Order: sequence, then structure tokens, then C-alpha cells
Amino acid sequence: MNIVNITDLEDSRLDIFSRTSETQLIHYNEPDPGVFIAESAYVILRALEAGYRLSSLLVEEGRLEAEGKPVLEKTASLWGSEYAESIPVYVASKDILVNITGYELVRGLWGVLERRKVPELKEFCEGKSHITVLYDVVNPANVGAIIRSAAALGMDGAVLTHASVDPLTRRSARVSMGTVFQLPWTKVRREDSEGIKVIEALKELGYKTIAMALTEDSVSVDDKEMLSNEKLAVVMGTEGNGLPKEVIAACDYRVMIPMQHGVDSLNVAAASAVSFWEISKSKR
Repeated sequence: MNIVNITDLEDSRLDIFSRTSETQLIHYNEPDPGVFIAESAYVILRALEAGYRLSSLLVEEGRLEAEGKPVLEKTASLWGSEYAESIPVYVASKDILVNITGYELVRGLWGVLERRKVPELKEFCEGKSHITVLYDVVNPANVGAIIRSAAALGMDGAVLTHASVDPLTRRSARVSMGTVFQLPWTKVRREDSEGIKVIEALKELGYKTIAMALTEDSVSVDDKEMLSNEKLAVVMGTEGNGLPKEVIAACDYRVMIPMQHGVDSLNVAAASAVSFWEISKSKR
């Protein structure tokens, strides 16, 4: 292992882990795709299995064998022992790591991995019949939870508007339990995310679009006529405000989840799981 001991909180080699924003990480290697940071051995291993390449590790003292070694062994099996041995493994005390993050490091391990270029919408949708659209979903925990539900319940992929949180942010990846590396996803460019452009593009690709919204003409989430369509795109809105009115109007269906006890709505992540479950039943 290429072990580098870190004893100074201000060591510049910690910059990428502690003093670089998520946005800066995305643009880290421009014009090539940037990097992202994954937390915990479990999540990093899922990323490696999905083909993302590891470039460095930060490990808490005492966790190298239990957390770092399996990650390096997996890297060696995928890209060769010479490459794995060249990866810098920064080892620091728990005190330093807590000072960096403000909280105890998640399972004592962070990894920097190289991003991949995301496909254009048309290319991404090829061969996919059931997808979800995250329209300006800005909470990283909700993005991770929605993608986890989509993967578990048989959706074919996720499309995110430009304003949505990137699925590879640390919290999204952690909450998803690594499924952001398993479920195909793409992020639409800013100019293609305005207004109803995404909805119009998906309609041109043959999808029937479903707005998760409570309106006068909303049908139930288990509506048989709606679920009989071969290609469906379930559009989820941002926390609190939901979907913009013009997006709701542009969709082919407005869909509600029947509620009881006076509850008028569910968290977007919970609502996504219910809708994906109904779609999964219709596919059997």
C-alpha cells in the first residue's frame, strides 16, 4: 500500500476531502469529467463494481485493515495490483478527521473516484420503458432514497433536471446504499431543463408522462389504463412546493396516492416508492 500519514489538519493533501465543494469536485478535471467522494467501504465497493475508478483514499487510523484493505483488493482485481499500489492512502487520526468534517467520519473511510460522462437524454432512454424524472429535487437524502426505491422496485433509470442534486454527492450516494452506481441515470443540461422541455422531450421519445400531483383530474396511482402504457415516466417534484403548474399541466396524467386520517401528502421519497411499486406490479 502507498500509505501516507497525515498529522496536520492544514495538510494540502486533505483539500480535496475537506476544502473542496461538491460543485468544485464535479468540475475538478475539466474538460474531462470530474471526481466525487464516496463514504464507507460498502458504498465505495459498489462504485468500484459499477466501473468507477478509485484515485485516493482517506482512512481513519485503526480502520485500514477492516475498511481500506477490501477496497484496495477490489481495485487490484479490477485494474491490476500495480495500479492499486500506486493509489495514495492517507491515514489520519480520528481527532483530525472529526475536525475536518465536524462529525465522526462515516465508517472511517472516504474515497475519491473518477466521474464518467453522463449520456444525452435520447441516448439514455434507449431500451428503457419505465423511468422516473426528478424535477428540481434539491435534497440529497431524497435523491438517494428515490434512486434506491427505483432500483429496488424495477425502474429502468432516472432522469434529473439540471437543478436537482447530483446523485454522486456524498449524502445521496450514502442514503442510496450505493444504488446510485447501479441504477442508470442522467442529468439534463440547464438549457434543456427549463419549463416543460424535459416533458416535451420524453413525449417525443414515446413516454406517457405522469405528474405526481393532487389536482381535480388526478387518477389513483393504481389506475389500470395509465399503467397499461408501455413506456412511463414518473415525474417527481421538489420538496415542499412539488411540481410547477406548467409541468403538471404538460404531463399526460396527474396521479395521486389515496390518503387517510386527513393526511394530504407524503414525502417525495415515500411517494416515489408507492408509485414505483404500482408500476412494478403492472409489469408482472
